Amino acid sequence: MTTRIDTRFAELKKQGRSAFVTFLMAGDPDPLTSLDIIKALPKAGADIIEIGMPFTDPMADGPSIQAAGLRALKAGMSLKKTLELVRGFRQDDDTTPLVLMGYYNPIYIYGVDQFLIDAKAAGVDGLIIVDLPPEEDTELCLPAMKAGLNFIRLATPTTDDKRLPAVLANTSGFVYYVSITGITGSGSADTKVVGQAVSRIKRHTDLPVCVGFGIRTPESAQGIAATADGAVVGTALVDALRGSLDAEGRATGRTVGAVADLVAALAQGVRGAKQAAE
Repeated sequence: MTTRIDTRFAELKKQGRSAFVTFLMAGDPDPLTSLDIIKALPKAGADIIEIGMPFTDPMADGPSIQAAGLRALKAGMSLKKTLELVRGFRQDDDTTPLVLMGYYNPIYIYGVDQFLIDAKAAGVDGLIIVDLPPEEDTELCLPAMKAGLNFIRLATPTTDDKRLPAVLANTSGFVYYVSITGITGSGSADTKVVGQAVSRIKRHTDLPVCVGFGIRTPESAQGIAATADGAVVGTALVDALRGSLDAEGRATGRTVGAVADLVAALAQGVRGAKQAAE
């Protein structure tokens, strides 16, 4: 079964360029503005959109993304409303791949079987669940694949060749390589080291490898996209969103544009990567 993610990577391969993958938290700073921002992303140049599922204990996230999750929860965001957001997006866009990213707990509470039915019906294409190791594949990974969703795994600088096959075993869609150890938003990615890591992962899999963490500028996006199949940016977008809010943390007339403008600039970097490499 071919998913929107598979289709998008096949198209990009034909075009000879890498994917630009954006991350934002569902419901940040409020559900309506969040939908407006996410709707603006494809036009601004996002190829794949990751949407964070707000959670009260986001242990792998840095301060920016933690704060985004708290803003969303304060605005009444829930997993059910996150799926409503996906449905709202799908009314106008049936091609851009959407990936939900977050933690297992909210899905477990929602009920795995019901969640997969509802996610698929809403138009979700894949899942990245950061706290479910391959040893727990029967919990969610295998049922998700059966439901026609890609299950995307994280590989890190500490994932050695012995561990990699387990990480890749039931992965589909793409592999998400975390370029630096630690939480999101810390440090910046070293393109040379990342290039070597991507080559190493590709010896074990035919899946596209996308690189995230530590990409904040069009230049760093271009550097990563030159060696990887995709560059993922989250913290920088969340920071741009936060910078546009008023003193009470509410959306302003600048909020959607602040994110879309940065996405457009980063997308130019990603799109210029292959030309620069040639």
